[in-house]
Amino acid sequence: MSDLVAIVYPSEAKAEEVRQRLFDLRKQYLIEFSDAVIAVKTDAGAVRLNQLVNMTAAGAASGSFWGLLIGVIFLNPLIGVALGAASGALSGAFTDYGINDAFMKELAVNLKPGDAALFVLIQNMTADKVLKEIQGAGGTVLKTSLDDAKESALREALAKAATTQPEPSAVNAS
Repeated sequence: MSDLVAIVYPSEAKAEEVRQRLFDLRKQYLIEFSDAVIAVKTDAGAVRLNQLVNMTAAGAASGSFWGLLIGVIFLNPLIGVALGAASGALSGAFTDYGINDAFMKELAVNLKPGDAALFVLIQNMTADKVLKEIQGAGGTVLKTSLDDAKESALREALAKAATTQPEPSAVNAS
């Protein structure tokens, strides 16, 4: 069974930094996840999703290949590629992989402009080692499907990071 975790960060760059840490932890076999998406609320109020896989582009590439193959069979490969790419891009745009896009956008609407939420669909993890690695980044838990013990451990780790970060020092202009 997979667990969903959504953590809010003050910027898209911070959320991306944590996502990259998770990729590093994945290489060390400490976490296994099927999706990691960053939702950003723009200044205009719109929510933009930064996904791992661009399904529109993947669909266009796949459609181009199949269109070329069918076009070669019917002796018109250029038309086959064009029609295949168009139909592949269209089907890719309507395909949803991993975490439901509508669900992420619905939760991200409540963010402040400029904030970013990192959504991770975790299949398996060594919780103590993963929390130790991401606790320095801070963040606030937005939503989780973890059990109570794991959720409170996550909240404590993130809260500890928030209290240990140094205060910005005042600069004297003499």
